[in-house]
Amino acid sequence: MKGNYGIRIGVILSVMIIAVSAYAAAKSAQSAPSTPAKPGQTCVECHTGLSPGLVSDWKASKHAEKGVGCETCHGADHNSAADADKAGVAGTETCNQCHENQVKQFNGGKHALAWKCVVNMPNFPHLSRVFVEGGKGCGGCHAFGSKDEKETAALKSAGTRSQGASCGVCHTRHTFSRTEALAPQSCQTCHQGDDHPQWLMYSGSKHGVRSALKQVGVLPKDACAPTCQSCHMPKGDHAVKTAWGFFGIKFPLSKDPVWAADQTTILQAMGLLDMKGAPTPAMEGAKALDLFRFTEDDWQKERDKMIKTCAECHSTRFVKEELRKGDDLLREADKLMAEGIREVAGLYKDGIVKKLEGQPEAFPNIFTFHEGPNPAEEKLFVMFLDHRPLMFMGAYHNNPEYPIWYGYSKMKADLYEIKKEAAELRKKP
Repeated sequence: MKGNYGIRIGVILSVMIIAVSAYAAAKSAQSAPSTPAKPGQTCVECHTGLSPGLVSDWKASKHAEKGVGCETCHGADHNSAADADKAGVAGTETCNQCHENQVKQFNGGKHALAWKCVVNMPNFPHLSRVFVEGGKGCGGCHAFGSKDEKETAALKSAGTRSQGASCGVCHTRHTFSRTEALAPQSCQTCHQGDDHPQWLMYSGSKHGVRSALKQVGVLPKDACAPTCQSCHMPKGDHAVKTAWGFFGIKFPLSKDPVWAADQTTILQAMGLLDMKGAPTPAMEGAKALDLFRFTEDDWQKERDKMIKTCAECHSTRFVKEELRKGDDLLREADKLMAEGIREVAGLYKDGIVKKLEGQPEAFPNIFTFHEGPNPAEEKLFVMFLDHRPLMFMGAYHNNPEYPIWYGYSKMKADLYEIKKEAAELRKKP
């Protein structure tokens, strides 16, 4: 009995000691300064236990070396688990405090318009929010770039606040490493797959193979081995652009009347030209999104920039000839693309396929994406955003496999399927 009493007294004393210790700790925390004495000190002490990976990345960064603490990017309003939502998310405006020139270049390039492009696509209303704001599809890459307050709020409500940090897409948080961003693999996450296959083309090209061999030490450090950044970000220029752009269109159209007619058909299927060949209101949106080079001078400026870059390793004559070959394959791809569009357009003209609701013309729309009204138009979408780029981009990336097998061969198969489906639709009563 006495033994039990002693045990109970011991337990009570232990509980009291724990309670007093907890109270003292709470009072100490309340009296602790809300702003760290040294950059990142309080944040580091807490997050070393909560998210040690982030802390180790920051410690390895130039920011830590230069004394740039957590509050510089995240603000000083977050001091405990109770107010974690007050931690700001660093975007380009945050980076602009120290990296003004790079942010200015970035804002003048196509990456800054990635988010604007995806939310202005005609299929956007049909997509699950998980694909877009949730970042498990288009938004996983296209959340890159400038956003207004409403769009940022949509991302935040979907739990993708971190995707507001555009610079952190390539200079990943929290190291923000220049070395990492200069590696070609940093482009791989977004530039792969069916509609953005640049990594696959590059990595299998002689340029990509030499770069990989250089990274593992097979080639010496001073060997010529171009990376994505070598060609598309010469001298660190963050304004990434190309002459032909993603869609392989420029204005004015080609002086070759056949090619110009084919590209006119493609632009009509994009909803940017009407049936008379005049610009639609959507063309102004295309200009705002910088989808094409809209003057010959703008196109030539980007072409000359690429020639100058390539001439660091090759003769100017060789470079111009190789780029001309790419132009030739783009013309051939447009010929196949236009033939497919005209086949489906005939179904509209003959009343076999009815105009979609909200569609200004009785004409196929290659931006219906996965919502195509029939298999023929679904195949047009795949032909345009998958196989056509493989044909001409494969040539520009100097990969011999892609233009023929994944481009030309697939486009020919697409055209066969479109004609077959069109014939079936014509048979139906």
